[in-house]
Amino acid sequence: MFLELPDVLTVGEVQRLREIARSASFVDGRISNPHNQTKQNLQVDTRDAGFQESSRIVGQALQRSELFVRFAFPTRVATPLLCRYEPGMHYGKHPDAAFLPMQPTPLRSDVSCTVFVADPSDYEGGELCIHLGSRPILVKGLAGSAVVYPSTTIHEVLPVRSGARLVAITFVQSQIVDEKQRELLYTLNEVAALEGLNMQWDNRVRLEHVRHSLHRMWAS
Repeated sequence: MFLELPDVLTVGEVQRLREIARSASFVDGRISNPHNQTKQNLQVDTRDAGFQESSRIVGQALQRSELFVRFAFPTRVATPLLCRYEPGMHYGKHPDAAFLPMQPTPLRSDVSCTVFVADPSDYEGGELCIHLGSRPILVKGLAGSAVVYPSTTIHEVLPVRSGARLVAITFVQSQIVDEKQRELLYTLNEVAALEGLNMQWDNRVRLEHVRHSLHRMWAS
């Protein structure tokens, strides 16, 4: 299951991230994944002052997004990273790495997240293509929106034909490792939030018992 999140970033935050991207230094994206021959993009230099500010903006935006928290059940979130794709650049089919080198311990990537910074009209191509079985799902979000999906999912970024695709990416270590359990618990919690007050109280209590017990049982 993947989920699109509208308005994760404010208009002001989108504008500031674009300003940072115009002045910051970018390096070859293969520096973070040198063994993937299909990765052709740029990422902000982590030694650049813009890296710290852009990461803080995106990180704080995700923390305040209730939908992101409800879907991902985050315990740790990797430092967000600005990435840019110019004409001809792409990122071929891949799942995300199981563990990312972070301090004090590696971060297990359970949920992947792309936050869109460029407006979709600013570039042609560059869709995030999520492969669900035999069906490719193309996602090209509005500026400020995000998409989250299991890190085990095969996905790719299609070639940019013109303009520049600017996004921020991050990865989440979730309380709920199993993606199916995470989806079921998210669905139960949404039902409780949307319909719980319409239930007879005894049934509401039983639903609360089930969802909290499953959360406790499945949490790592």
